[in-house]
Amino acid sequence: MPTVIALDVSLSMSRPVKTESSSSDFTRKHLAIHGISTLLDYFTATCKLEFTSLVVFSYLWEQLVPFTRDVDSIKAALSSVGDYSKTCFEPVLASLGSLVVDEFGGSTPTQVILVTDGSTGVGAGSLQQLVEAWEQPEDHTDTVRCPLPFPFKSTLSVVCIANPADPQVKKSVNLYERLINLNQKGGEVFLPEGVLDLPSMAELFTRVAEKYYTPYKGLLTCGHLKCNITLHPAPEPCEKVNDLGSMEVEMSEKMEVCGFMDLADIASPPTISRHLVLPLPATKPPSTETETKPEEEEDGDGKTPSFTVLLHGSLKVEGMVALTKVGPDWFGILYSWADSKKKSSLMLSLFQPGVDAVSWMGNLNYLSPIADFSEPPYGDDDNQSPFPVRPKEKRSYAQSCVVWIKSVGLQADLQKVIRHARKLPDKQQQFYKELNRVRKAALAFGFVELLEAMAAMLERECTMLPGTSHPDAALQLTHAASKLHMEMAKDASQIIMPLRTNFAQEDG
Repeated sequence: MPTVIALDVSLSMSRPVKTESSSSDFTRKHLAIHGISTLLDYFTATCKLEFTSLVVFSYLWEQLVPFTRDVDSIKAALSSVGDYSKTCFEPVLASLGSLVVDEFGGSTPTQVILVTDGSTGVGAGSLQQLVEAWEQPEDHTDTVRCPLPFPFKSTLSVVCIANPADPQVKKSVNLYERLINLNQKGGEVFLPEGVLDLPSMAELFTRVAEKYYTPYKGLLTCGHLKCNITLHPAPEPCEKVNDLGSMEVEMSEKMEVCGFMDLADIASPPTISRHLVLPLPATKPPSTETETKPEEEEDGDGKTPSFTVLLHGSLKVEGMVALTKVGPDWFGILYSWADSKKKSSLMLSLFQPGVDAVSWMGNLNYLSPIADFSEPPYGDDDNQSPFPVRPKEKRSYAQSCVVWIKSVGLQADLQKVIRHARKLPDKQQQFYKELNRVRKAALAFGFVELLEAMAAMLERECTMLPGTSHPDAALQLTHAASKLHMEMAKDASQIIMPLRTNFAQEDG
């Protein structure tokens, strides 16, 4: 996941710290830079695909390094960081929302790491004022606004470069924890263990790395074929809901390919995350004295056949996906994804935990090979499809389902109402039937604004009626439009009935 490192460069970070392991005096800023460098070294070793951005803040803020995978550029920027004025949290927290959303959108999980020294600031913009403005908004003016929660999926962590035994630090930690709770997406306050020195800073940021950046390592199998893989980003625990409540489930270390499906059958299923699948080098057995194989001929990069390469190429050529079991009653799909015309990658998209995660495929445990069917499920000439799976029970409603996922569906339903309106009074029954159907669908979706729009549409049609039209047509359109303006139109149990006119009585 992308990472934003926000480093406090206020004057309080320039306070010297006497270390026991060295005769030199280090400031808290020097210790923070050493710790951040340790975190970046961890990225280089285990998370080379991580995007990282460096932001510094005091009373103002500045993005020194935009999101990049070049760790050296961040280290170079750290070496030239200066000292500025007092600590102020509101501007930097407000800026992170736009920085991340502009780069990755609001759906990409992002890790925000706030590195400070336990000083929460004083006066306007202080952390205490910021937290209280959110918890007790009636006691503060409109000029104090809390920028949390962030407008993107995030985990907010605070790394405090301070002595945990300091009473003032304990008060600061309480404010940091309240700040993390305001974000509503999890996080933790990290404090050093022992004295403030370089080794303790390395240990502190290593704890942060192991908490949030431990790479996933697993085994991908398909029959007798198998391959050690890693996923980027590492999958996070997911909440599984069942009849007994909800529970947190983690992805298994063994992924099993259950079968293959056409892209047209799987369509665009709902997924919770997407991960890049990369092969891991095979573990070499310990050497023995009888082995005479030269070192340069042993398994090297690109020389060992990999099952992931075979699977990726096959899925790309055949236009198929591999249904994969990633845990008990938890599935996903492996497929070839291209970000350009020349480069493609093997990707894993995870479904929501459960056997019915994809509604049109039914129970995923019931899928079986084509050879198990007495009759070809795709027909003799591949002219049919077994999907979507029809439910066994008969639906309790008789009307067809209204689908407004795309604007064309809504437009088609409104045009149907207009067609019947232009043929009044001959199509009076069909007109009111379609009018009530669209009205009830709008109420079910919470789209109450559509009622006023339909009323305006009918009033416009009334003014455009030709002079040769039946007098009853204008009366029915005016009646229907007036009913849509009333409060009763917002009651789904009510039905808009036709207006009983003299023309209708004479015709009867």
